[in-house]
Amino acid sequence: MILNFFKKTDSFLDNNKNDDLIKIISLLIHAAKIDENYSEIEKKIIFDFTTDFAKKPKQEVLDIIKKSEEYERNSNQILEYTKSVKKMDLKLKTLVVKTLWKIILSDEKAGQYESTLMRRICGLLYLSDKLSGEIKLNVLEEKKS
Repeated sequence: MILNFFKKTDSFLDNNKNDDLIKIISLLIHAAKIDENYSEIEKKIIFDFTTDFAKKPKQEVLDIIKKSEEYERNSNQILEYTKSVKKMDLKLKTLVVKTLWKIILSDEKAGQYESTLMRRICGLLYLSDKLSGEIKLNVLEEKKS
């Protein structure tokens, strides 16, 4: 699906442990929970991302998400999550940020906490506010069509 455009995904996962994937998924879960409403739509976005990204069977994806939810529940800093994303190339970082925006905008609005979270994440990933804004606009355009 989405990752067909990104050839480097396999090499990223081959060179890293499942721990990195769990941290990346934990970041997505954290964004979904920031508004205190972890909806089924957000869970589906996370499931689809994990399926495309990990290229693993459904049961393994569900196990990874379960471990990620536990990791997110026991963690209190986004710095732990972003370390794994920081290792990625720009295309994959952009894909993660796009998925974050999909999660945040899944309820048709970006609240104050969600917008602040995105600024913090992009700062930790050394991505500009301009790029984040462009990704957000692209997600909004995709939702319209």
